[in-house]
Amino acid sequence: MRWWTRGSITSEYRRPSVLRRLWRQRAALVGVFIIAALALAGVLAPIIAPYNPVKQDLAHVLLPPCPTHPLGTDHLGRDILSRIIYGARLSLFIGFLAVGLGLALGVPLGIVSGYYGGWADLVVQRLVDIMLSFPSFLLALSLVALLGVGLTNVILAVGVSTIPSFIRLTRGAVLVIREQTYIEAARAVGTGDGRILFRHILPNVTAPVVVQATLSLGVAVLMASGLGFLGLGVQPPTPEWGAMLGEGRNYIFSAPYVATFPGLAIFLAVLGFNLVGDGLRDALDPRLRLV
Repeated sequence: MRWWTRGSITSEYRRPSVLRRLWRQRAALVGVFIIAALALAGVLAPIIAPYNPVKQDLAHVLLPPCPTHPLGTDHLGRDILSRIIYGARLSLFIGFLAVGLGLALGVPLGIVSGYYGGWADLVVQRLVDIMLSFPSFLLALSLVALLGVGLTNVILAVGVSTIPSFIRLTRGAVLVIREQTYIEAARAVGTGDGRILFRHILPNVTAPVVVQATLSLGVAVLMASGLGFLGLGVQPPTPEWGAMLGEGRNYIFSAPYVATFPGLAIFLAVLGFNLVGDGLRDALDPRLRLV
């Protein structure tokens, strides 16, 4: 076989990268665009927001969308567009920190539970069973009621509620990986557990954990908004989508735009994370790596 023929066969079956596979999925690209736009709006809020988000203007309350206020004003005369832009910063911040907390606690516990088994697995799984006996939102609601309202407590409550899913997912992946031949070979040559965990186990559970984390970001934003809607999240006058939605429910018939636009912002954020998560799941699927 000539060198040029061999090269053409190699290039024909060359595995596309994860980013290239992700780039081919239009739905995932839409999700990336939505999240990037929301994140950019949050970062540039002091520059692009047309008004101060907390400044009241009682002479212009409940104005419908108009050229000076593209999304209208709320019951205190505050510009809704400016509050949504600033709210993007806070809502995404809560989501990322809460999921980061879930990752930091859930993944190590899942690895220990799946790799060592025995009493470690028994204790961790019973803890997970107790946490899963509560619906996620009810668990977060109970934690906020116990800890009190405030930004830090909302992050803790939402983050703790995401831990069981990471533990279960990681444990299931580790139970499969630890039986693989290369793990047995590593043990046979005297490799320590720490090296096996960090060099062989952790890299192989990264893909499903990344997908779960991306999907959990949407759930975290939705859960934090739900707490804000009930008045148990970030407190006024700080702009936060859930709290804005809660304030607008009193004017749902007389001024529906007060609640509609914050609700659309929550919808877009959750949709964006779900689209990106679905795209990553397909891009990281080993069965699709030659597609």
